[in-house]
Amino acid sequence: MEIVRSRLIPASLLRAASTGAFQLKEPLNYRHGSRLQPCGGDGDRRTEQVHEPASGRVICDFICSGRQEVDLAVQSSKEAYTTWSRLSGLERSRVLLEAARLIREQKEDIAIVESINTGKPITESRMDVDSAWQAVEYYAGVAGTLAGQHIQLSGGSFAYTRREPLGVCVGIGAWNYPFQIACWKSAPALACGNAMIFKPSPLTPLTAVMLAEIYSQAGAPKGLFNVVQGSVETGNLLCASKGVAKISFTGSVPTGIKIMEAAAKGVKHLTLELGGKSPLVIFSDCDLENAVKGAMLANFLSQGEVCSNGTRVFVQKDILSPFLEKVVARTKGIKLGDPLHKDTQMGALISKPHLDRVLSYVEQAKVQGATVLCGGDVFLPDDPKLQDGYFMKPCILGDCRDEMTCVAEEIFGPVMSVLPFDTEEEVVQRANNSELGLAAGVFTRDLTRAHRLAAALEVGTCFINNYNVTPIEMPFGGYKMSGFGKENGIAATEYYTQLKSVYVEMGDPECPF
Repeated sequence: MEIVRSRLIPASLLRAASTGAFQLKEPLNYRHGSRLQPCGGDGDRRTEQVHEPASGRVICDFICSGRQEVDLAVQSSKEAYTTWSRLSGLERSRVLLEAARLIREQKEDIAIVESINTGKPITESRMDVDSAWQAVEYYAGVAGTLAGQHIQLSGGSFAYTRREPLGVCVGIGAWNYPFQIACWKSAPALACGNAMIFKPSPLTPLTAVMLAEIYSQAGAPKGLFNVVQGSVETGNLLCASKGVAKISFTGSVPTGIKIMEAAAKGVKHLTLELGGKSPLVIFSDCDLENAVKGAMLANFLSQGEVCSNGTRVFVQKDILSPFLEKVVARTKGIKLGDPLHKDTQMGALISKPHLDRVLSYVEQAKVQGATVLCGGDVFLPDDPKLQDGYFMKPCILGDCRDEMTCVAEEIFGPVMSVLPFDTEEEVVQRANNSELGLAAGVFTRDLTRAHRLAAALEVGTCFINNYNVTPIEMPFGGYKMSGFGKENGIAATEYYTQLKSVYVEMGDPECPF
């Protein structure tokens, strides 16, 4: 077995990295404190190629982990859990604080790899890394505060509760925010005394390994955070493992349903953060400039590949024309290009099949009567090394109706559908007419109305006069088929712990026998 203890990507190599030139040949599994190739045995032993979205080049490949590797990862994490769960919250806090410091120290290196692997602009990747270290730092502070409750009973007897960790947790990440998601899942899990095995998306396997190295450098026990690379079969093996107590998944609704079925067979704890088709409601009394900014934030961050995006933009009829004029002009001004250039505002979509899928939604919208107000086709950069990248011009669709496919289904790309409305009652009914319920947004100067809508909209998060703002202190998660459970905030600790009740008799038991 080849074991590698040097850093995954030397800092000197990263600082010289450029789009179209990056290549990696290192092992991408991380088990018991070391990078290594997965063990052989039965199961999925296919090799997956990883592409750079901006150039279309293959930047690395990896062997999918099979049953033997999954079993070894689970055993390693169980050993780490035995040690870690017995530490005090303050002792766990010290490790997490050091990990947060190391993430800040390596911020630029992580952001470069994230942009190369996801296609998103480096400016956004830096913000993602900031969100990541803030999550780790936040839960370092929470670790020492986890406590139960004392309950006084009659006759001097009493009860108390203990908030205890679950054991080995599995985190399964999505490809749009690889490093941030790994931190959002691992930080509360570790703070609560659990161990975690993390499986990144096969499209974006790199930065989770960098996080594993950071946890080891910070003093975490070997095996506390293992990384298992693979595709569907590897995920199935992890979900079915008897040694796994909890699964936290971020991704699509169909995959979430399959994971829920697998978790049910073992009665495992489960958090699902699934898709969205979120409404953004803009009233005529809004600050129009801010509403336009909100619509941009709700649709075009990370090339539109954001689960909480407000892609159904409902605009009150009397401001529809000025809104469209401003939002189209602003969208046409978005600078597409090399993700590593500081002035790039939009990069490349994650893959060629995904690009084709998003473009097909635009074509279908046109057939169904929508008007393309801007974008919606392939963007060809002037830079020769980007010619085979997966770029698309951000798109705004007008003349949309609720029954159109582009309005009803999650596109997961830079496509905004604009729909007019008349009254508050009407727009609430239309906004809630979806099987999904991840997020929503409201722009209005009337705060009474804003809070009324926040209560009426069937979503897990509602933004008022802003959009896609996710402070670590605020819980995040969906309603309906967008999933259940929460990430971030104190609420997340409830999903990484279990509550034990202890009764203490201070007198003699009463017994009828």
